[in-house]
Amino acid sequence: METLPTTYSARAARIMQRIQQLAAISEDTDGVTRRFGTPAFVRGQHLVRTWMGASGLHTRLDGIGNVRGRLESPVSGAKTFVLASHIDTVVNAGKFDGPLGVLLGLDLLENLAAQGESLPFHLELIAFSDEEGVRFHTTYLGSKVVTGAFEESLLIRTDAEGITLAQAIADMGGDPAALAQDAIPTTDWLGYFEVHIEQGPVLWERNIPVALVTAIAGQQRVELTWRGMAGHAGTVPMHMRQDALAGVAEFVLAAEQFGLTHAHELVATVGKLDVRHAASNVIPGEVVCSLDLRSAEAARLSSAYAELQALAETIATRRHLHLTWNMVQYTAPVSCHAGLNELLAQAITEAGHPVVPLVSGAGHDAVPVSEVAPATMLFVRCFKGISHNPLENVELPDLAAAVEVSERFLSLLLTSEIRNGS
Repeated sequence: METLPTTYSARAARIMQRIQQLAAISEDTDGVTRRFGTPAFVRGQHLVRTWMGASGLHTRLDGIGNVRGRLESPVSGAKTFVLASHIDTVVNAGKFDGPLGVLLGLDLLENLAAQGESLPFHLELIAFSDEEGVRFHTTYLGSKVVTGAFEESLLIRTDAEGITLAQAIADMGGDPAALAQDAIPTTDWLGYFEVHIEQGPVLWERNIPVALVTAIAGQQRVELTWRGMAGHAGTVPMHMRQDALAGVAEFVLAAEQFGLTHAHELVATVGKLDVRHAASNVIPGEVVCSLDLRSAEAARLSSAYAELQALAETIATRRHLHLTWNMVQYTAPVSCHAGLNELLAQAITEAGHPVVPLVSGAGHDAVPVSEVAPATMLFVRCFKGISHNPLENVELPDLAAAVEVSERFLSLLLTSEIRNGS
């Protein structure tokens, strides 16, 4: 066993080298930007597929642009276990959000392929094409196709240049009309495993390399439009104003205070403001803002949504503003699979680490997958919990620990009753 740390360290170094190579493919030179369907994305897609093929996997690109590599089982009627994450990014991103899980998964399957052992089930590695939803403002495009949950109505969505999602798919060589053919049938799924950076500070503060994800918080995203009366900044008396921006400012602070008061069960964020027809000498007459509300408990998410809506309406009424409240996205909370989590916890313990249970406040492709298959996730420590930022970083010893835990987990899975669908 003395040689194992060196082995895992060497494998981690190779994974890190691939992460750096993929990060060099970007739409710009500041950070990493690789949005779905862009030329940079297509180049990254090609590189990942090349690595998969060289590792002994049967590879293909599906219609939505997912890169898929597969190790086949000789067992008749065998199910499929998926390892996955995404290779698209936000604008000015870091290097690890998504690609770490894909390229660590590639290392695992590469080593299995080299051993040439017969598998009791199929293993499929998927580099999802669009988890972030940056270009078309809708998340989980890649994983929704694989799970059969893709909505055809999304095909008419347009990006900032007016290009439809259907056209973007066609430009990559996909067939928008044939996406349903790329789904793994529900009866064929065995399970799902995703490795991802924590994107939070818990592991960093506790100096622990990995954590067991127990649940993924549900999300509700709202667009609020506040309408008052635009007016001259020099002539309308203060007590006679219907200042939409002042109303929004009060709501922003109220939402923050609400989140602080209930910090043990939810988070609330206003991250976007759009002051229409803004000018320094004009009283703002219309402002649009966002609200992002997250909780791991469905009932609390629902009640908090109602409480914040009532709070916003109270502010609007008192300030003589008209408020339009429009929910633009709802994602239910997800609990990770108890059986798979038991195996992952065992793998963490066997690797010599404490089992730290964490709820993910960020969304992941495991969310739509959990609708059709058992899912589990492993978090990896990242620098100060920073993510969606060029400062995003993972240290080699933590990556090596994640490789060891993940390999032990796969080894346990290959011999467990879960492999038979139990």
